[in-house]
Amino acid sequence: ISLLSRHQDHIATMVTVLMVAEKPSLAKSLANILSKGSYNSRSSRASSCPVHEYNGEFMGQQAKFKFTSVTGHVMSLDFLPQYNNWERTQPHELFEVETEKKETNSKSHVRDSLRQEGKGADYLVLWLDCDREGENICFEVMDAVLPSMNKATRKQSVYRAKFSSITDKDIHAAMRSLGAPNRNESLAVDARQELDLRMGCAFTRFQTRFFQGKYGDLDSTLISFGPCQTPTLGFCVERHDIIQTFTPERYQTLELTVDSHGAKVKAQWDRVRVFDTELGKMFLALAKTTEHATVLNVVEKNKTRGRPTALNTVELMRAASAGLGMGPAHAMSVAERLYIQGYISYPRTETTAYPANFDINAVLQEHRTSPNWGTEVQALLAGAIVASKGGKDVGDHPPITPMRLAREGDLGGDDWRIYDLITRYFIATVSPDCKYITTQINLKAGEEGFSITGSRVVDPGFTAVMHWVGPSEQEFVPAVKAGDQLPVVSVVLGQRQTSPPGYLTESDLITLMEKHGIGTDASIPVHINNICERNYVKIQSGRTLVPTDLGIVMIHGYKKIDADLCMPTMRAAVEKQLDLIALGKAEFNDVLLHFTHLFQKKFDYFEKSIASMDQLFEMTFTPLASTGANLSRCGKCNRYLKYVSAKPQRLYCPTCGDTYNLPQNGKIVLYKELKCPLDKFELVMFSTGTRGQAYPLCPFCYNNPPFEDMPKAAGCNACTHPTCEHSLINLGVVTCECDGILVLDASSKPKWRLCCNRCNIVIRLFENAHAINVTKIACDECGAMEVDVEFNKLKSPLKDGKTQHVGCIFCDGVFKPLIQIAQAVKRHPRHQSRGRGRGGRGRGRRGRGKPRNKQAQLDQYFV
Repeated sequence: ISLLSRHQDHIATMVTVLMVAEKPSLAKSLANILSKGSYNSRSSRASSCPVHEYNGEFMGQQAKFKFTSVTGHVMSLDFLPQYNNWERTQPHELFEVETEKKETNSKSHVRDSLRQEGKGADYLVLWLDCDREGENICFEVMDAVLPSMNKATRKQSVYRAKFSSITDKDIHAAMRSLGAPNRNESLAVDARQELDLRMGCAFTRFQTRFFQGKYGDLDSTLISFGPCQTPTLGFCVERHDIIQTFTPERYQTLELTVDSHGAKVKAQWDRVRVFDTELGKMFLALAKTTEHATVLNVVEKNKTRGRPTALNTVELMRAASAGLGMGPAHAMSVAERLYIQGYISYPRTETTAYPANFDINAVLQEHRTSPNWGTEVQALLAGAIVASKGGKDVGDHPPITPMRLAREGDLGGDDWRIYDLITRYFIATVSPDCKYITTQINLKAGEEGFSITGSRVVDPGFTAVMHWVGPSEQEFVPAVKAGDQLPVVSVVLGQRQTSPPGYLTESDLITLMEKHGIGTDASIPVHINNICERNYVKIQSGRTLVPTDLGIVMIHGYKKIDADLCMPTMRAAVEKQLDLIALGKAEFNDVLLHFTHLFQKKFDYFEKSIASMDQLFEMTFTPLASTGANLSRCGKCNRYLKYVSAKPQRLYCPTCGDTYNLPQNGKIVLYKELKCPLDKFELVMFSTGTRGQAYPLCPFCYNNPPFEDMPKAAGCNACTHPTCEHSLINLGVVTCECDGILVLDASSKPKWRLCCNRCNIVIRLFENAHAINVTKIACDECGAMEVDVEFNKLKSPLKDGKTQHVGCIFCDGVFKPLIQIAQAVKRHPRHQSRGRGRGGRGRGRRGRGKPRNKQAQLDQYFV
């Protein structure tokens, strides 16, 4: 009894500590380190975010730890639902209407999981990324967890862990020095989110509706505007304008070739070039007055190429794009994966100076056995280490460094290329400078001066590991001395012309964005990716960014109306005020109110002056009336609607002037010239291919649902018309797992199938059927509508030569084996060729006996 009593007292005195990381994989890594590998995992309300449990000590008390995670932002900012309708809410109203925080992905149940795991917790420890976005997620987690935690009887129950790498040393150090979350940094993110939402949505809605309603070949689903995106595009268009307005000029240069001990060596003209042809001929005549060039002197200089400063995020993106041909978004995705695996430190940082307590030797010791750079590391450890260059410390995270040794076989692909770049960069920062000698031989041919230059590396220093940045070494420089006479082989007048600069590369653009304060180290790759996805620029060879006609017209239009909209100065001013909020030097509401009012005035002026931009669109793009090909008939005027295939694909009636949106990313064709019984519009068929879905739709009903229970942007497979042969009422079979309806695809003959009208689920049926009709009879066992199937009499699977049968496709003893056979034939080739179909995701339940219920029966046939 005494032992039992003590055990119960021990349990009663244990505290519960809930710890939350930003990603599931990170939570697992941290739990493994803190528990020394002795943790147990279980599922949570959010299937993607398991919970890892272990016992230990916290604040001098015995504790039960629960380590879970989120998947990025728990909440997102949006307008209230009534303001998300583009037709009912005018764009200028978006600067004043209410906003709300709502769960980023309600289907993931992350917020519910946090609330559930927080029940009975005494402490909350936040292990979110150590930047402003991470700080903002901290408060999103707190809002979900605190109401369900035990009421605090202590001064502090919420703690913030600060760490820069996933190593035992750093994580245990973070656990020993817990702090508090920073409300000001979170408010800075809230302010940015609201300003970007209001300004971006107002401009985007207005532009998209105005221009897509007038032009047919814009080839962009959304004519978007972004406070950072648009200045980013502006840099690309500015370089394009310089190239287009550049006028090449012809010039002449003297090209001298001399003989040195049998070797022909070219010399550079001291005047470089002249733009007057007659003047060039005169200098050529002066140089030809002698058959020998005289060596005036030989000058040698010792030069140094300095090692780089420590690596930060911007430099990593720049180097990955220029050196590896890797886009910044992809490069950062790879770097984050390496960070979570513990190979590198936190990859999002602006700091380029190592902290005073950073142990350089310990990191180098880890790499002394590397087959790739071990020799150079051993030389550094033997005494060649030099202090890193100054750099700057902005107080966020230390520079990006390797944390443990990896070999190419451990990572492979892009993971290895990024790891190799980061490691070599780190080694270079503590290596000696590169030392080399330049030699310049000054010559005189006739009355004109020339020179021969070359370089020779004395000590490669850091370029031994960063070999791609070493000075170009000219191997042959003639061994001559002052007064030597070198025979002239030839001297000619070369004709050249000036050339414009090239288009911006991703590396150039990142440099400009950093210089002008456009975006952060986390958002720069997002903005570059956005202007590519919106069809504003195209990435061409060498990772150059070439603006499209749409991108060029947009920026020129902004400049005609209000140049501030595409200039970096406006965004830089916003970022400066956000920094003050983060530092506690500016009030959140004051900054938000000031910029909202400013942007509203700019929008009002832009809306009134849109005709100036429209003039540029008229000169560049084709009006809707002159675009597309005749497809189906309009129910209003009975004239042909034109099908515009450019993004976003849509139908346009030149007579009525109306535009009808269509589903995207698929093929649109006329459907048997059948008409909708409600509005007399001819039906069209939307298809995503033989393995995808297909359904007919009425263009008018798709944009203007005729029934309250029919969602907007829905086809006939979601229409509840009681008599139409294509409606959900007449072709619907059974409820899908997503709460949609599985509907018979009447156009799929002879390979019949059911398609869900909400998700991408497809059930393949009989192949040898002439016709399939959905009856009004419900199955007694599962509730699915029975089908009437007529088979080909030569290939009928029915007994006694019968060709017709009525029953439930899931429960009927005749249909069930036929569907199973068809499924087996269809699925096996996909598994063999691709290794993973839908069956690989746990949807199939074959080999588990008879399904327990209707839902399990459906799961058995999902493909």
